[in-house]
Parts: sequence; structure tokens; C-alpha cells
Amino acid sequence: MKYNIALIPGDGIGPEVIRETCKVLDAIGEKYGHEFNYTEVLAGGCAIDEKGECLPEETVRICKESDAVLLGAVGGPAWDHLPGSERPEMALLGLRGQLGLFANLRPAMLFDELADACPLKPELVSGGLDIVVVRELTGGIYFGKKDIIETENGVAAYDVEQYSEMEVRRIARVAFDMAMKRQKKLTSVDKANVLESSRLWRRVVEEVAADYPEVELNHFYVDNAAMQLVRQPKQFDVIVTSNIFGDILSDEASQVTGSIGMLPSASLATGNFGMYEPVHGSAPDIAGLDLANPMATILSAAMMLRYTFGLLAEADAIENAVQKVLADGYRTADIAKEDETPVGTKKCGDLIVAAVLG
Repeated sequence: MKYNIALIPGDGIGPEVIRETCKVLDAIGEKYGHEFNYTEVLAGGCAIDEKGECLPEETVRICKESDAVLLGAVGGPAWDHLPGSERPEMALLGLRGQLGLFANLRPAMLFDELADACPLKPELVSGGLDIVVVRELTGGIYFGKKDIIETENGVAAYDVEQYSEMEVRRIARVAFDMAMKRQKKLTSVDKANVLESSRLWRRVVEEVAADYPEVELNHFYVDNAAMQLVRQPKQFDVIVTSNIFGDILSDEASQVTGSIGMLPSASLATGNFGMYEPVHGSAPDIAGLDLANPMATILSAAMMLRYTFGLLAEADAIENAVQKVLADGYRTADIAKEDETPVGTKKCGDLIVAAVLG
């Protein structure tokens, strides 16, 4: 099979982790008889520097013409002086909106080999940890009306949190479908005691729940959910929540697993199309130093094989290869103990390629 992938290396460590991920995908292609064709496009700070805008029209066009998108990271202090609407991060919002990527899946899994990296007491994560945050991605406060205005008290700013029934219903169905494939347990997170948008959210989620009688549904306020993630994380399996709450909770869940450098994500549209990226940022302070952990991006590629291409055995092969490298004792700097000598980005990629090829 032939698959066309739009590559957005982006800024900072993005090009480095994308390079290693392509090596792993090519190894999968060699082993299983697939061909992955890559088209590299610009987005983020590098696009601003070269094209004068964070998301060129050509980038969107090529992404739409591809079977999937693989993204490294965007942003950095070099562009912090720009107005909010022109900063590199706006490329992500633009891609999500123009590609229809409404469902963000962020698995937070604690590998047994990295249990020591978890900041929680061992008894809280004994037996492993496997949580999936399903985050609504194209609605809510990030996409709502916003402005800076003059008032009698000086300059004021506002951002509107708004959801429609349709937006809540479709993300709820994604989450319930995910729960049906796992432990049939779903936690919906909102702030229904304060926000009208959350009261709508809760009502619609309960309506959708009627179509999934096998799934146990619980509602948590976001502040309680944040507390419970560090108090008793194993009570969660699938979490569904809004754009801003999902942004915050998925990063918290990542730290519970020990390192944000290990966590992949998938942003899905209706159908099989998706954009895949690591949860971590561009980390410009270590860019070009061969220090970045490529595993989150490589695991994002495994999600791409599973969710967009339907290549389940190939996805398993990547995930098993990452686990083997960890089991063999190799660590990048972000997950290495003080007495361990970490491997660099390139060496880590080479080790995972070797594990894939067996």
C-alpha cells in the first residue's frame, strides 16, 4: 500500500523528532511492504520567517490532499513579540479548523519501565496506568469571539466560551465509542456548577449516553478532576472534555506518566483523516543538540497507522519496539536517572528502527 503523508517539522526540536519518526515509518514500510511518501510543508515560526505568515495556504492545500499529517512542534521565544493573531501557535488552530480536526485523542500511558519517573507514590500507579483524554478541538474559548476593548476602567479583554449541541454530541460519541473498546467507563469533565456552556455540555453528554447503556458515565467538575488525577489516577479510563479543560488536563496526565516526551496525540476529522503530533512543545533550548526524545512523535506515528490507515499490526510493531528499547535500558535525557548515560535523539531512533526490523 502507498500512503501520502504531509510532514510539518515546524520549529525547535520538531525537525529532529520528525526525522527519526520517518526512519521508523520507513522501517515499517520495509518490513510490511508499504510505501510512505512524504511532502514537507511549512507552518509555525519557520513559516513566518520564510513566508511571512504562520500557516501558508499551500500548507493547508497539501495537507488536505494527503492521507494524513505528521507534525513536530511549533513556536518559540523568537516570535513572542508578535501579536497573538500572528504567532506560530495560531498555525495549530488554523490547521484544526480548516482540516475539520474536532477530536483530539491524548493517551497517557505509564510504561512499566518508566515507573520510577512517575512523581506519584508507587502504590497509586501500581499495575500500570492507561488513560485516554478525548478533547474537543475546534470549539470553545479558543475559537470563540474575542476582543480587546476600551472601558471606563481602562483596557479590557474577553474570550467567549461557546458550544453548540452538535459540537458536544459529536465529541461525546467519539468518547463513548472509545470507552466501548476499553473498560466501558467514561468520565465527562465540565464546570456545570458555574458555566452555562458546561450545563449544555452535561445535558448533551447524558443524552448521548442513552445510546451506550453498557458504558458507566460519571461527571466531574474540572477542579475535582485535576485533583483526582494526582490523588487516584487509576479511577480514570476515558475522559471527555472541552477544548480548554482538555488542554490542561491532558498535560497534567502527561506528567503523571513521568515525561511529556513520551506522549503522542491524534487529532481526527470525520472519517479517517487525522493530524498526529507529540504533546510536547518545540523546546528551543535543546534544539539541534541531539537531546530531544523522539518517542512521543514515533508513538504518534503508530496512532496514525492505527486510526487513519487501519494498519493494526504495524502500529503494534512500533509500540512494541519503543517498549523493547525502554526494557533494554535505553533512555533519553528527559527520562534518564542521574546515574544513567542517556542516548541522543538519533541513537534513540536507530534503536527503535532496529527493534522494528528485529
